[in-house]
Amino acid sequence: QVTRNPATMEVDISQNMDEKLSECEKLATEGKLNEALEILYILEKQARTACDAPTTGLILVTIVKLCFRVSEWDTLNENIVLLTKRRGQLKQAVAKMVQETCTYVDQAPTKAIKLKLIEVLRQVTDGKIYVEVERARLTRILSAMKEKEGNIDEAAKLLQELQVETYGSMEKREKVEFILEQMRLCLARKDYIRTQIISKKISPKFFINNEVQDLKLKFYELSICLSEADSSYDKICQYYSEIYNTPVIRESENRWKEILRKMVIYGVLTPSNQDQKKMILRISEDKNLEMIPNYKELLECFISQEIVLWNSIISRFQDAILKGCKESPSTGLFDDTNAEGQKRWARLKERVVEHNICVIANYYTSIKLTRLAELLHLTVAETEEFISNLVVSKTIFARIDRPTGIVNFIKSCEPDVKLNDWSKKTRNLMGLISKTTYMITREEMLKAKGNNLMLSD
Repeated sequence: QVTRNPATMEVDISQNMDEKLSECEKLATEGKLNEALEILYILEKQARTACDAPTTGLILVTIVKLCFRVSEWDTLNENIVLLTKRRGQLKQAVAKMVQETCTYVDQAPTKAIKLKLIEVLRQVTDGKIYVEVERARLTRILSAMKEKEGNIDEAAKLLQELQVETYGSMEKREKVEFILEQMRLCLARKDYIRTQIISKKISPKFFINNEVQDLKLKFYELSICLSEADSSYDKICQYYSEIYNTPVIRESENRWKEILRKMVIYGVLTPSNQDQKKMILRISEDKNLEMIPNYKELLECFISQEIVLWNSIISRFQDAILKGCKESPSTGLFDDTNAEGQKRWARLKERVVEHNICVIANYYTSIKLTRLAELLHLTVAETEEFISNLVVSKTIFARIDRPTGIVNFIKSCEPDVKLNDWSKKTRNLMGLISKTTYMITREEMLKAKGNNLMLSD
């Protein structure tokens, strides 16, 4: 039974339509496909000129069905193009035909036939808003085929043509899936700038719903890969924090332990600044750190205001972090068999030095450069380089007086600033003296008054 909207059709030509369609199906089964198509084209013209959208859609669907059933793929492609180009063709009818034909793509017997059908469907749906979702799905299938062939660039370009975030008829979940696929392919071709632009299309608020936890994990895993490219360890730590707080992760002890270990590592590797200090303090407040004591101790080394020796780090944590154990498996982040692992290990050593310089800057106003190098177990040149980097990043304030070989950690002030500061402190001191004098005089007066009362008695 075909439903119709009487307000949009001028003539109802649906009478005996089922019988006529059954007759055409019988002709196609007997091998008379062309005769069946001739009858259907006559019926299609009548329905189209009468603006009978449901009947026209039914006829178009029947045409492609008959071609598919007898495996006439070339005829199917020709009819798809021909029917969409008919003058005054109804949008609803074309949409039904395209939706029906899209189900045949995965049933194509050969790769060549499948590619041809996809190209024909993408051609007839190009620029048509009412079939934009079907075109997007076809493009994704074609992109997957190109990727399987090893043509990553072509696969990425195909998906980048789709602006699915503007599709009103597509569900949010499917939109996010398309965008994540675009991110993945851009990462595969190392197009990091475009990946970052695409990632901005997804709002983190979308992942509040627990029904999309799989998409949330995939999004943050791709974001971690993107941040690894430019060694943005602070962002990686934040992304792992989001993964750690996902309910599906918290249900598995082994998974949240692994994520928490990585949070500690990347929190420690993050360059020293106020945000980094807040980050590692927040991680240290997690009670689950008790379950991974080695990583808790490592984190405490960078929280405490004490100098940490690199040799001490190696002796205490090298086996636990690099090799791991049964209770605390290795994260694989410091794997010395790959360049990234070696880079992170070298970065950890730099972070130990940076931490020690920040600690010394808190305790010393000035120090000999040779003595500082001795405390850091570095050469004078290496010490100068580390201090310069920390000063450039505004982590500490320092000035090196090379003729005298002294490092000053106190910021020098202008004469007028010093004078104003001295005036303020002097004014506060005089105020305290005046208040103290008043209180002493008051106590003396009260005591004298008390003595006079005793004498009168």
